[in-house]
Amino acid sequence: MRAALYLARPPPDGPFRPRRALVMKKILLLYTEIAPYLMAGVERLVKEHGAEVHIVCWPVNKEAPFQFRAMQRIHMYDRTRYDRMALLRFVETLRPDVILASGWIEPDYMAACAAARKRGIPTVMAMDPQWTGSLKQWATVALRRSVLSRTFSHAWVPGHAQARYARRLGFRADRIMLGCYTADLDLFAPLADRFLAAKAAHFPHRFLSVARYLKIKGHPYMEEAFAELCDAGEAGDWELWCIGTGDLFPSALQHPRVKHLGFVQADQVWKYQEQCGVFVLASLYEAWGVAVHEHAAAGFPLILSNVVGAHERFLEEGRNGWRFRAGDKESLKRAYRAAIAVSDAELLAMGRRSAELGRSWGPAQWAATLMQVIDQGHG
Repeated sequence: MRAALYLARPPPDGPFRPRRALVMKKILLLYTEIAPYLMAGVERLVKEHGAEVHIVCWPVNKEAPFQFRAMQRIHMYDRTRYDRMALLRFVETLRPDVILASGWIEPDYMAACAAARKRGIPTVMAMDPQWTGSLKQWATVALRRSVLSRTFSHAWVPGHAQARYARRLGFRADRIMLGCYTADLDLFAPLADRFLAAKAAHFPHRFLSVARYLKIKGHPYMEEAFAELCDAGEAGDWELWCIGTGDLFPSALQHPRVKHLGFVQADQVWKYQEQCGVFVLASLYEAWGVAVHEHAAAGFPLILSNVVGAHERFLEEGRNGWRFRAGDKESLKRAYRAAIAVSDAELLAMGRRSAELGRSWGPAQWAATLMQVIDQGHG
């Protein structure tokens, strides 16, 4: 049974219109780490809804050292400076209109949300694990269900597989919202028009991977599968370019047609995207995958493993890409071959369809969803 789609699409009878705030609302984010795509939604809260946003988070992850620009009415706080009592005092003093927390992992964040919920403040848990029905998940349901219902008024999930989990954790369908992740469409959507115009003249025969160099992201077999196609003379003139860093980066496969570019800031990725044609994400597990949304919005055909959650919104097999079995090198090779075999004109049409799907959800809708929680007043 699918959970209700709560504020996950623009109204069917007209274009999306942002909510206009009459009184400045205070929004508190309690996060482990933040990323550029999250800040795209945060900026919409400020610009379009007149909100004031406070973010408590841990220092930047060394594997993804993103840089963020300063902006009025966005306040950042170093998580390392707050023990539980200090965090509770901070939240009580701030008196936010809503709290958005990144999951249930941090006990101090849980305590702060539980205290706020008792005072009638809406508390939203962002969660992205897909429901698989594993013994571990059933144990989580048994242990966490009652605690989560006392701590959070809403669950915000990226897709339906996560919504099924939220239902089992005790959240009512009308308290489950879809779309907790979004690409920065201001950054990526304009690239589609520019890239596709250039690619119509010459489609670049390069696969592009943007993912951390971790085993869970599937880097080793993704690289090996492509290198084996090259060595067997089945890859034509195609290459594989990889953006990212991580534990496996020093031992990445070295091959003349596999290029390792290292970490690239989000606003600089376009320099490599314009030289590539098809996006690949070979994860062994990927709860969602914002990079899929980003590259769909930028007009890329997609090759995704079957465990990448974002396929439900951004991949239509045969129309804008292909799926393969996670961890199965031969299955991935078939997807590579399929992309190599189709004409450049077909790849271009696939990119256009990706761009359409990528634009179906963005920071404006993300921000409006969170503001609607305040309007509903469910504390």
